Amino acid sequence: MKVLGIDPGFDRLGAAIVERVHGRDTVSFSTCLLSERGTPLPDRLAALGTQLEAVLEREAPTHVAIETLFFNKNVKTALDVAQARGLILYLGRRFGCSIHEYSPQAVKVAVTGHGQSDKTAVIAMVRRLAVGVPSDGLDDEYDAIAVGITCLAHEARGR
Repeated sequence: MKVLGIDPGFDRLGAAIVERVHGRDTVSFSTCLLSERGTPLPDRLAALGTQLEAVLEREAPTHVAIETLFFNKNVKTALDVAQARGLILYLGRRFGCSIHEYSPQAVKVAVTGHGQSDKTAVIAMVRRLAVGVPSDGLDDEYDAIAVGITCLAHEARGR
């Protein structure tokens, strides 16, 4: 089972490939896909889509795990992220992946054991739970790894 974990966004989109290798969650690829600030949203989504297609082609995951939308105070940002999520879901299906969605709280529970954990706690546990985690990643990248770890934990339990 090869999972593409995704922390959705339209400015920075965290993406990570996580697999269970010899009983250990292993990160073989992680990055933040970027779009250019100040450009129209359709152009930003197109840029992210092109980058994500390249990842899907190169890495050939079997599953896409994505964080659900956390609705904050900024409605415009939430709507833009929702559009990025639509693009991600479409591409995941187009590449034949099984789609799994997890709330931010479910990811925190799976990784740290507590649904109110902060980013520091999530990053610390991601580094303890998986092999190959970058030492200098961005928050979105670590969140994508955490989503991938969550999918592996949920799917392994379901088997």
